[in-house]
Amino acid sequence: MTEALQQVIAEIEKLPADVQDAIAAWLLAELRDEKKWRDHFAATTDEQWERMAAMVRKEIASGDTLPLDEAFAS
Repeated sequence: MTEALQQVIAEIEKLPADVQDAIAAWLLAELRDEKKWRDHFAATTDEQWERMAAMVRKEIASGDTLPLDEAFAS
């Protein structure tokens, strides 16, 4: 276990049990979600990636997208 994770766990241990359980539930859900995404990406074929890239290029060329700095302007 890394030092950073040990520090996080030490801080969590200081919290009430219900807060610890809430953090644990959140973290487990995040880990499951991350695994799901890794599995999806690993199962994506080169053909699927090429189709997605072609779709994105088409959207950009037709002006159906915004530059990120415009989409997330503050």
